[in-house]
Amino acid sequence: MARTRIQMLLLVVALTAVISGASASSIPEELPHNPLEHDPLHPRHFDGGEHNAQFDHEAFLGPDESKKFDSLTPEESRRRLGVIVDRIDENKDGSVTLAELKNWIAYTQRRYIEEDVGRVWKQHNPDNNETISWDSYMQTVYGFMDDLSPDEKEQEENGVSYKSLLKRDRYRWSVADQDLDDNLTKDEFTAFLHPEDHPSMKGVVLRETITDLDKDHDGKISVDEYIGDMYRSTGAEDEEPEWVANEREAFSTHRDLDKDGYLNEEEVKQWIAPHDFDHSEAEAKHLLFEADADHDDKLTKEEILDKYDVFVGSQATDFGEALARHDEF
Repeated sequence: MARTRIQMLLLVVALTAVISGASASSIPEELPHNPLEHDPLHPRHFDGGEHNAQFDHEAFLGPDESKKFDSLTPEESRRRLGVIVDRIDENKDGSVTLAELKNWIAYTQRRYIEEDVGRVWKQHNPDNNETISWDSYMQTVYGFMDDLSPDEKEQEENGVSYKSLLKRDRYRWSVADQDLDDNLTKDEFTAFLHPEDHPSMKGVVLRETITDLDKDHDGKISVDEYIGDMYRSTGAEDEEPEWVANEREAFSTHRDLDKDGYLNEEEVKQWIAPHDFDHSEAEAKHLLFEADADHDDKLTKEEILDKYDVFVGSQATDFGEALARHDEF
């Protein structure tokens, strides 16, 4: 039972890291002109050195909506994508500009966060009170620890224990708690669940990233710790893929600014939260790069539908249930 619980909590931690961009890498060399060259979310976007189309689908639709498209036929995906394109085209001139695409991607991210927070808020606050207390949250999420022995609380799996997860949540909660009353309003709870989206929580994201990567607890990130977050060989004689060699080069050339062989706190900060980087704009440029067949820096509906698989997913079976969802379609 303990192992099952820790696996579930580890999944939560992994998802949080993905959303917050706690891991990062350089773009593979096979796409040298791609606008996402400095995107700190590259490990997810280029999983194992290969382009991960699901990343684009989630950025364009939001994680929840993208799952619905996965169960549609190509024909139905194109039809629904056409409806969305009409909504993205704000001035109704028949083409989608970079600004319109950026606005849509930013909107889908906000919508996902609002819906996600709404779900979790309701789970922890069924009476819809003004705030949620730490004691209430802790009891709901970590109450099972009362029945565990000290050894079970500290038992690690992939370097994470119940005790460390509780400590992490407690610190994140205290930073999100702007009025220091140990209760979170819905806005504060949003910062707690999605710290990557709040300027006041940048220090938390930085601290959690360093904690996750710094396996030897020396306060800095070696190249092996950096690579280990993205790639683990299955045997001592395994030859590293080419993309891993590219990552080592990226570490030395772009991440390790003072060339001392390690990433210090400031270098990690520059890596995971590069100055003036706008994820929505970078993703919009990437989609434009992928679909702009005539290279006029805007997308017609036909160009988008021709490249529908870049924007949305689909498959040929099990789509009946999805057809009934959402009046907008």
